[in-house]
Amino acid sequence: MLAKVTSCTVIGLEGRLIQVEVDIYAQAQLPSITIVGLPDAAVREASERVRSAIINSELRYPRGRLTVNLAPADVRKEGPAFDLPIAVGLLAASNQISHPPEDSLFVGELSLDGEVRHVQGVLSIALAARDAGIRTLYVPQQDAAEASLIPGLTVIPVDTLGHLVAHLRGYHPIPPFEHTLDVETQLRHPAYTVDFADIKGQEHAKRALEVAAAGAHNVLMSGPPGAGKTLLARALPSILPPLTLEEALEITRIYSVANLLPPGTPLIQHRPFRAPHHTISYAGLIGGGRNPRPGEITLAHRGVLFLDELPEFGSRMLEMLRQPLEDRTVTLSRASGSVTFPANFMLVGAMNPCPCGYYGDPTHPCTCTIGQIQRYQKRLSGPLLDRIDIHLNVPRVPYRKLADERQGEPSRVIRERVTEARERQRHRFRDHPRIRTNVEMGPREIREYCALDAEGQALMASAMKQLHLSARAYHRILKVARTIADLAGRERIQATDIAEALQYRRRPVVE
Repeated sequence: MLAKVTSCTVIGLEGRLIQVEVDIYAQAQLPSITIVGLPDAAVREASERVRSAIINSELRYPRGRLTVNLAPADVRKEGPAFDLPIAVGLLAASNQISHPPEDSLFVGELSLDGEVRHVQGVLSIALAARDAGIRTLYVPQQDAAEASLIPGLTVIPVDTLGHLVAHLRGYHPIPPFEHTLDVETQLRHPAYTVDFADIKGQEHAKRALEVAAAGAHNVLMSGPPGAGKTLLARALPSILPPLTLEEALEITRIYSVANLLPPGTPLIQHRPFRAPHHTISYAGLIGGGRNPRPGEITLAHRGVLFLDELPEFGSRMLEMLRQPLEDRTVTLSRASGSVTFPANFMLVGAMNPCPCGYYGDPTHPCTCTIGQIQRYQKRLSGPLLDRIDIHLNVPRVPYRKLADERQGEPSRVIRERVTEARERQRHRFRDHPRIRTNVEMGPREIREYCALDAEGQALMASAMKQLHLSARAYHRILKVARTIADLAGRERIQATDIAEALQYRRRPVVE
């Protein structure tokens, strides 16, 4: 007898519906089970998990030749999420339960005793189910809160195979899951580990980071060890605007597919801060694998990617950042196809001015030669540095400022100014759905929204000549100036905005 059950697999970040077809040929002399449809090892091993789960749930495992087809057959299936739909298909084909409705979808891993375990990518599965007209979604109990974030679905939390069978038979219906998470409140009041009020001194660096946060600009900080570069970077998320629900769902979807959602946290409530070590692999940073998975640049989507000791990262790895910094996406191509991941992040880098770290320090002598300093600086290519809008020199903090008991301006106050500037940008780009912040403007938008008066044009002309700026640098200075004007609440860019933006341009430490 034939039974069909709808399930889903995740390719990249997208869910794709899979039809699980189960056929039982009871006249076969030898019992067997065959799973076809491009299954990976985890899917092929489902036969043993399903058999033990059915028997240990005091149900009858069908005898005969069992054939399980996962359609479409040209899409590779991976992971243990097909255990539950295969078990439901076997029970339906052997007349132990009625055939499930066509508008229902099943996912879940089975343990040997019939417990239904967590699977990754449930949010992507729920989105695909809703778009395909699925009304009822059967998921593991611990994944029900995540699936319920998508409106329009009836989410049934399943803890064991036996309870699911009792539900399908009508004996003990499982009540649909209803989440009690106050999403709007959680997103408006996230918790931060570092506050700007705790950072002593470095007022100019705090101002630059405020500008960077307001326009989502990339930042590179250079200074001696212990000057506070890492602390400044870790405090940056505390002044970024709170997540919108749309952004929170984007980030949660990524972390769900990467299986990085914290236990008991169905929705990511704060902007990501990713700080990989410089020994990270290419696939770990950019993403990859035989079946591509998100890398750090995707995990930092809508948040901050902090690369400490930036020159220590491999040159090939750093050069691969150039395309995501421009396009805000990364495309990974494999023989089986290509997958595109979002990568709209703020890059924050930190480095020492020289190998020993003390070039230009007034109290600690530098032991490096001029040649060593130049070679160290050249580890970062010009094209990469040109894509970084704000370059900061972070000097050593003097004792009097460290010992000062007064606290600086708290992150909450700075975040309010940044949020107001972002709101001005949102209003400005309301007719440009693909642009949310100043850093995403193209040449056409720059020409429209970054017009200069005569004084500003004269200042830019002088800077282009003296600093030998490229066309990309010219556009990026205008973007930063536009952000500075937004923070001040001005509609037009003034010469003072251009002057401050020029201060953030890169200058070599040693000629």
